[in-house]
Amino acid sequence: MNNNYSNKSKHLALAILAVMATVMVYGQQRTTNISRKNSWIKAGVNAGIPIADLADQSTFTLGAEVKGQLMSTPHWGLGLTSGYTHYFPEEGHENFGSVPVGVFARYYPARQGFFVGTDLGYSFQTGSELNGNGGMYVRPQVGYHNRLWNIFGFYNGIFRKEENGGHIQYLGIGTTFNIMFK
Repeated sequence: MNNNYSNKSKHLALAILAVMATVMVYGQQRTTNISRKNSWIKAGVNAGIPIADLADQSTFTLGAEVKGQLMSTPHWGLGLTSGYTHYFPEEGHENFGSVPVGVFARYYPARQGFFVGTDLGYSFQTGSELNGNGGMYVRPQVGYHNRLWNIFGFYNGIFRKEENGGHIQYLGIGTTFNIMFK
């Protein structure tokens, strides 16, 4: 019964994400023509320190991410995000990872300078049956950007039911490089 409930939750979360992404992209296409000037790929790396219950199982995290961003206005970036995070274990615990799939929004007050944003979606767990299933995730962030790169600090929370392994939380820093289309 729990496994069936878990699968239904995953399918519902994925359906919600698909609808959100479709609405975002369709809505942006109606108000903004997608072009090389306003859309690009962000590719980067991040590292983190586990907090809360995760600190008992993992020493640190290391991840890679890729984002497709559309600047809907000069100040708002919207897009899709995914990647992989590996959780390096404390002695006596297992290696495991997570694969987030989500949408993101960032607010850039100026062409260069500070920004705020968040990722929201579902994170799938990999590599360990002991660490349970995935869950909904949120990653608020604050950082500094220019035309070619971003550097940011963030909180990452993957929220799961206790019987699915409990929440996974960590604080981190990351950087992404903007791959512009010519």
